[in-house]
Amino acid sequence: MEAALGSAACLDPKPAANGWAEAVSNVGVRPVAGGVLSQQLRDNWAQLAASAAEPNAFAERWFVEPSLQHLALPPDLKFLEVWNEAEDGTGLLGLLPVHVPVGYGRIPVRHVQNWTHFHCFLGTPLVRAGGEKAFWAAILRHLDEQRWAAGFLHLKALVEDGPVHRGLVAAASELGRPCHVVHTAERAFLQSTLSPQAYYERTVRKKKRKELKRLSSRLGELGRVEARTLRAAEELEPWCAAFLDLEKSGWKGEAGSALGCTASTERFFKEAVEGAFHTGRLDFLRLDLDGRPLAMLINFLTPPGSFSFKIAINEDYARFSPGVLIQLENLSVLAREGLVWMDSCAAENHPMINSLWAERRRLVRLTVPLAGAFRRATFHVCRALENVSALMRTPHMHTTTAVGEDHD
Repeated sequence: MEAALGSAACLDPKPAANGWAEAVSNVGVRPVAGGVLSQQLRDNWAQLAASAAEPNAFAERWFVEPSLQHLALPPDLKFLEVWNEAEDGTGLLGLLPVHVPVGYGRIPVRHVQNWTHFHCFLGTPLVRAGGEKAFWAAILRHLDEQRWAAGFLHLKALVEDGPVHRGLVAAASELGRPCHVVHTAERAFLQSTLSPQAYYERTVRKKKRKELKRLSSRLGELGRVEARTLRAAEELEPWCAAFLDLEKSGWKGEAGSALGCTASTERFFKEAVEGAFHTGRLDFLRLDLDGRPLAMLINFLTPPGSFSFKIAINEDYARFSPGVLIQLENLSVLAREGLVWMDSCAAENHPMINSLWAERRRLVRLTVPLAGAFRRATFHVCRALENVSALMRTPHMHTTTAVGEDHD
């Protein structure tokens, strides 16, 4: 799933964006136990999301709070709130949820890691644009001083060379520390100035377009085919129920991994989707045959970007490729004002979406040492073991990968 990088894979520091937060020297970190979020944070969260250097639907309040209420949490989960506490005002600079897992791949060491979960597809924290360097400097200094902050800081699923990544590199560099990229992966990404039809014709080969047209025609022979988008609030609950039933009717239901298989994941899903709807973040599509859903697709809109969250199809009609057909409808996002890109949130090398979207987004995992002789020794030992493991796996390539490949 993840490609390896060279042991020297560190991003060169680049100047952080200028802004009010970069000039602030009095930046403080307030650690809060997971699930007990302050009212002040809640009051400032939406503003932070609106001014973030990089949008991340999975870090916004309407998504995080249902996660905290209904999903299994690490017992030591903490939210690190970073505030500008200068005399001329107070503002939320950024927010990072962390915990301390025991294993780093196959290496039994404790370390600080950003918190994500199975339904969260991006680990980039919300950081106010212009404050990326100040945010990370405050985080690193705070962790240096905490006895619970073991080992090193490991960050999963950040956008490669994005402003948040560059801010971390710059902050680590000023503190005299490396910022190692230890994993990289890429997934389908949609970004183009072309119209939906022009993009489709440019990206999908003619032979496949002809086959999809044939499948669509054959499907139309069975009844009335209609693509719809959720508009009214009263449709939200029945559409959510239809999605859960559709997902559960397929292989995910058989495997027990469908959202509707447990009461907790079902509640999480419904509350997250409802929160997205009421904050103007929801884009819910369905493809129907005579009023019955063949495919349903949920996107989260976070201008200038967007994220494809979940898709479900009626597997009884798999021969008509309903998942592909609804993704063709989804190309209309290219014509939406205020939206520049959509992240597929799909697995790397996903055959369906990779055949329809030409662009790719690269995500990285990063590791930064914390202060203290034992912590630094832990960092260097783990990095050395990663390098040895990579050399043993691919002796003719200078690569590195985390031992065991997956830190989840």
